[in-house]
Amino acid sequence: MGLMRLFYYKYLNSDVIKGFDRYKYSSQDTSPFSNYVMHPFWGWLVQFLPRWLAPNLLTVTGFLCLVVNALLAVYFDPEMYASSAEYSQFPAIPAGFWLANGMDGKQARRTGTGSPVGELLDHGLDSWTTLLYPMIAHAVFGRGRFGVDPGRLYLIYLAVMGQFYLSHWEKYVTGVLFLPWGYDLSQVALVGLYLATYVLGTDFWQDFAIGDFTYPDIAVAVVYGGFWTLCVPLTIYNVAKAFRAGTNRKSGLVASVEPLAAAFLLLASSAAWAYYSPNNVLHASPRLFFTAFGTVFTNITCRLIVSQMSQTRCELFNTLGCLYCLTVAGLLLRRSSLQFELACLGCLTVVAVVAHLHYWCCVVRQMLDHFGLRAFVIVDKGVKAK
Repeated sequence: MGLMRLFYYKYLNSDVIKGFDRYKYSSQDTSPFSNYVMHPFWGWLVQFLPRWLAPNLLTVTGFLCLVVNALLAVYFDPEMYASSAEYSQFPAIPAGFWLANGMDGKQARRTGTGSPVGELLDHGLDSWTTLLYPMIAHAVFGRGRFGVDPGRLYLIYLAVMGQFYLSHWEKYVTGVLFLPWGYDLSQVALVGLYLATYVLGTDFWQDFAIGDFTYPDIAVAVVYGGFWTLCVPLTIYNVAKAFRAGTNRKSGLVASVEPLAAAFLLLASSAAWAYYSPNNVLHASPRLFFTAFGTVFTNITCRLIVSQMSQTRCELFNTLGCLYCLTVAGLLLRRSSLQFELACLGCLTVVAVVAHLHYWCCVVRQMLDHFGLRAFVIVDKGVKAK
């Protein structure tokens, strides 16, 4: 019980709690693929789940499956070379790995148990999946001529995380979550990629796809093309539309763009570290680099989600983000050895993961207590959880 007391810290003040009491979920999904294919499919599939099965349990189980897959990728491919044709000294990833992959919103609606806590948990974990999905997918291609080097993978991370962050910033300003068209498409594409790799093997991708373009070239073009031609323009359009109609939730432009400051600080410091590290730390330990960067991003995003759901003002700067920035500045100015830089990166990663897990567990527990709910058990309406 003494250890559990660590998770009773209250990050949310009374204004935030009151904001959650007033919260109403509002979203728009205009994707034809989602509306005519994926929603009916999940609606059909969820009928086979028992009604007593808590949606939050599905959410966490799905996330843990993804974590297991990511850990397996680290185990089988620690240096991210296993699928590279020109690095045959690294053992290939077992074919069975590609069969491992891991449904919750439909179950919440079906059982009438949707709540701000469920949405908070769902979107909070989704923000961390932006770290895991690219890392697992990279194992298909590896590094090298026909692969994806860590520098290009970093750019993919910026597009994936940028799309997720802009969607929630858009909701922070407009009050409506405009679901990205690429979300369901990317899920299906990844499943197809893994199944094709299971059947054809990783060597299939170690070749040119069209002319002088490799398969990763096409994948990067699709990811960046979708980000700059769909995500960014539509976000700007929806935010501008809300300002013109007077339906924006924040008074003034400054208050509306404040949440972008923490994200921009992380972007600038991570880019400086990636491209100006005296020891090229991104290439020396890409998994550690992306885990530190991705976890700090997740913490910034989760705090934005809390602010937009409670309709409170988002913090201008993030503590973990500032720590990340100071660490980068110190390492770039000091120009230390690779061993020292990797040690600092390792410590930063541990601190970021532990700090974010503590924040997220405490926030979810505080919300569960406030609404009288239990995380993984459906409580009858009108009955408070002990």
